[in-house]
Parts: sequence; C-alpha cells; structure tokens
Amino acid sequence: MNKMPKVLISDKMSPLAAKCFETRGIKVEVKPGMSPEELIACIGEYDGLAVRSATKVTAEVFEAAESLKVVGRAGIGVDNIDCETATNKGIVIMNTPFGNSITTAEHAISLMLALARQIPAANASTHAGKWEKSKFVGIELMGKTLGIIGCGNIGAVVADRAQGLKMKVAAYDPYLSPELAKDLGVDKVELDELFTRADFISLHTPLTDATRDIINADAIAKMKDGVNIINCARGGLIVETDLKDGLDSGRVAGAALDVFAEEPATENLLFGHPAMVVTPHLGASTTEAQEKVAEQVAEQMADYLLSGAITNALNMPSVSAEEAARLKPYMKLSEQLGSFAGQATNSAVKQVAISYEGVCGELNCKPLTGVVLQALLSPLMEGINMVNAPTIAKERDITVKEVRSDKAGAYQSLISVELVTETQTRSICGTLFNEEPRVVEIKGITMDAKLGANMLYITNHDKPGLIGNVGSILAKAGVNIATFQLGRAEEGGDAIALIEIDGTASPEVLGELAKVEHIMQIIPMRF
Repeated sequence: MNKMPKVLISDKMSPLAAKCFETRGIKVEVKPGMSPEELIACIGEYDGLAVRSATKVTAEVFEAAESLKVVGRAGIGVDNIDCETATNKGIVIMNTPFGNSITTAEHAISLMLALARQIPAANASTHAGKWEKSKFVGIELMGKTLGIIGCGNIGAVVADRAQGLKMKVAAYDPYLSPELAKDLGVDKVELDELFTRADFISLHTPLTDATRDIINADAIAKMKDGVNIINCARGGLIVETDLKDGLDSGRVAGAALDVFAEEPATENLLFGHPAMVVTPHLGASTTEAQEKVAEQVAEQMADYLLSGAITNALNMPSVSAEEAARLKPYMKLSEQLGSFAGQATNSAVKQVAISYEGVCGELNCKPLTGVVLQALLSPLMEGINMVNAPTIAKERDITVKEVRSDKAGAYQSLISVELVTETQTRSICGTLFNEEPRVVEIKGITMDAKLGANMLYITNHDKPGLIGNVGSILAKAGVNIATFQLGRAEEGGDAIALIEIDGTASPEVLGELAKVEHIMQIIPMRF
C-alpha cells in the first residue's frame, strides 16, 4: 500500500492551500517562519514543499530532502529556489506564472499615481497638523508618456491601465512583435528611445544577465529631466547608488520602489529621501491574488504527487514516464539550441521553425518544441517554462512550425532551429554523439562543437591572425580557453568561432576582443 504523500507549507499562505491538499487526501503541515536550520532538520520527511518568497530552498535544503519530489512556488519568481540543484536531484519545481499579473500591475499604477500627486508626503504632512497645500503641487498623467520595460503578462496589463488614464505608452521588449504591440496599443521602441521619450518609466522584466542594472547612471543620463521611475519587478534591475545620484541632482524627479537589491530591506541608502516612495514588496499582496496562487500551487502539487501529472513546471516536460527516458538526451540538446538562438538574437522573433529528422523524428516532439521555445524566450521573459512556452509564443504572434521526418540524412538524428526576426534569419543545428549534444551547423556553416557553461560566440571574416589575437587578449586577462572550434563558409569568407572559457570574460575583455580586426560580432553565452 502506498503511503499518503506529505506536504510542508513553510511560508504564510492562504488557508485554501492546506484545505486543497487535505481534500485531495494529502497530509499537510503548516510551519511558517522556520529558520534554515529548522527547515533542513525536518525537510527529509516531506514529499512536497509549498513556499512563497520567504523560504530559501537552498542546495543544503535539497541535500537533506530525502523524500522530496516537488517544490511549488505560490507566485512567479523562483529566485529563492536553487533550481539547478533541484533538477540535478530530480525534484520538480512548479510556479503559478499568471496568478499575480493583475495585482502587481495595479500596484505599479498606484505607485505612479502616488509619485504624480506626492501622496505619501502630503499624507504625512497633513497628519502632522500642517496644511501645506502649496507645497504639494502635482502633475497630471493624461498626455504623459509611460515607458514600459518588459511588456509581458504584467507589463501588458500596466499598458492597458495607463491607456485608460489617457497616457501614451512606449514599450521596450525585444520579444514584442510589431503585430502584438499594435494590438496592445503601444509604441514599440528601442531602449534608448524609451529613455528619451518617457515621463514615467515602469519596470516589468525578469532579472537576467541581460537586464541586471538596466537602470544605471548611463541610462539616467539619457532620460528626460524630471523623469519618474517605478519598479515592481526585481531590485537588481536598478543600480541604487546611481538612482540616488539621479534623485539628488534632480534629473530624476521621483522614484517608487516595491523591490530592492537586498531584501528584506530594513536599511537602504534610498530610505528617507524626500523624492522616494517605498513599499515592502507588496506587488502580489492582495487577498485575491494570494488566494488564487495558493489554491493553484496546491492543485498542481497534488496532481503531481497523486498521478504524476505535471503543470507549470520549470524544469520538467509534460510527458509520461515511458516517454521521458527516450526524450531526456534530446531535451538537453533542444534546450541548448533554443538557448543559443535566444542569446544570439536581439530583435523580435516572428517565426520559429523546428525540424526533427531521423530517430528523434519518431518521438513525441511536442515537449522538445516546448523546451526550444522556453530556452529561446526565457532571457527576457519571466514565468515561462516548457509547458506554457507554446501558448506564450502564440500570444506574442510568433509562428511556430514543427516538421518531423523519420528519414535520417547525414546524422542519425538532427534537430534544426530556424528563427525569422524583424531584421534577419538565423539557424542552428545539433545532434547527439554518444547521448551528448553537439552543435553541427550555425547559419549554414558546418561546425562540430560541444557547448560548455561559458562560451564566446564570434562571427568574423576568415583572415590570418584572428586566432592568435583572440588567444593573446584572453591570456593577458587570465581567461583560460577550454575549447576552440572554428567553421567557415569558404576560404576568406564568413567564419564562426565558438570558444569555451573557464569563468567569464569581463566587459573590458569583451571590448578588447570587439576591436580585433575582422571580428564582426562577439556574444558571451551561458549554458
């Protein structure tokens, strides 16, 4: 007889979550506020762990989790969960990517209104018995331009609400197609144009290598005098010292932050600044949102624990147990191909064509397509996974074509990914050698490369001296080359270099490499 699954809820959560588990026949214990040591001491007896943002599910927690099968995050962000360790241990990570969209968007609009009319300062002044009517002269939102950085689930709602206030909306989002931008009624612009046009800037992008510190001194210097900045996304998107300098100089008229680089933020250099409005990460904190995500995560976890069904998983496909074993090596290959294409692309994707040839063409390719899309779109999109990636691609007017053939060509199995963007067409092909992924073609140029954790992707003209110059610059900077793979279309023509390095190359090193004669483009990549 199978024992009844047991779940721990380690954060404050709507009682609906516990009720849902109990209704499904799952034993549940609610223990919010445990120390890391207490969590590690008890986690071994649970099959599932339901959390919000307070619990830090570290590698140490996973190492002690002898029976753990699934971690469910009631919300979007999984910054507090070591997803890599979870994946290595075969533990499913689930989230609820759509439950907080309305609530977070409404909070961003509230903060924008608070800035425009100086409501917090006026409230404090009036409570103090002062009647400083002339001191708090605000500005109207009607006719002003709101610049939205990241126009996904939340950003799209913010755009809609801002338009209801008769604001103009400009959006920066490399994955926003012109067609979807038109449907949303927003003006799709490049980042620098957004900075120069916007009266208010609101951030709604995940924290990635591409978006970290996106608001810095250089960005602020490009903004309008008197700009207002709102952040309800992630604290690491803003360099807080640079923001303070902007506020002190008056370049930035005001800022409203719900998130901070370090949380809980009991101290911060921005606290007390007269032009600041701050809240303690309340973006998702409404009764409706908390009930919704709590019930959703409990239902998803119960489905998995009782029947093996997987919904909104960040690290597992929706496949049966029988299919999973055959698909596993192709999953890794698909992820690498999609990730490579995504990191090499900086304009809106209009079409993705994925072909499966040979042995892999005989398999259930839907999960593989989901993995490609997830890896392709994840750099600038939060809450996306292999399950919901096809739906999100459709919502963004990205045409996805899937072609299967059981006829093998030069390789026993071959997966090809072709992207059509607003400006170019890109392609990459890969296969398996002894169950290990290998890139065998990029942009029609034959390669034979294994992708490591840190790669440099270089496009260049095939001219003498390039390898030596690149090697010298990396050596001088103390960056060790692990592998160096080359390919070219023809002698003296277009060429590609894929360099695996130990560690990462600094911006200064990348700048030096970009100056090397005959190098057209260099992109650092992580896998």
